Amino acid sequence: MKLKVNGKLHEVDVEDDMPLLWVLRDELGIRGPKYGCGIAQCGACTVHLDGQAVRSCQVWAADAEGAEVLTIDTPDPPPTLRAVQAAWIAHQVAQCGYCQAGQIMQAAALLEEMPEPDDAEIDEAMHGNLCRCGTYPRIRAAIRAAAQDLRGA
Repeated sequence: MKLKVNGKLHEVDVEDDMPLLWVLRDELGIRGPKYGCGIAQCGACTVHLDGQAVRSCQVWAADAEGAEVLTIDTPDPPPTLRAVQAAWIAHQVAQCGYCQAGQIMQAAALLEEMPEPDDAEIDEAMHGNLCRCGTYPRIRAAIRAAAQDLRGA
């Protein structure tokens, strides 16, 4: 099957029901999305599928065929993803870092859908992304800063 990942077309010989996460990590060597729980409860494996944040551990490879898959590893991040990444650094969000790729991808999808979220909307959108280190206040601050940066304020 052919998968378009980070703007590049890849041909992979995998079973239709192989989780997209495994295809990304094991077949394509893309290490940004992490295996966390395998049941879409932690968000460590979050990627964008046609612009929507999805848990790649629960998306079959066949379901990604013909779609645009974007991971944190993209060599040419779109403006929203760049803004979130810059805010993450500026607000020193990461501690252990394990969940960060998923957090960032979820935050970028949120800002694409909702350019000016309030704290309640941020919390709602991010609730499925778990952080063992508890950096939630910094995550929220970074999302607000990225939103402000994207607005040019």
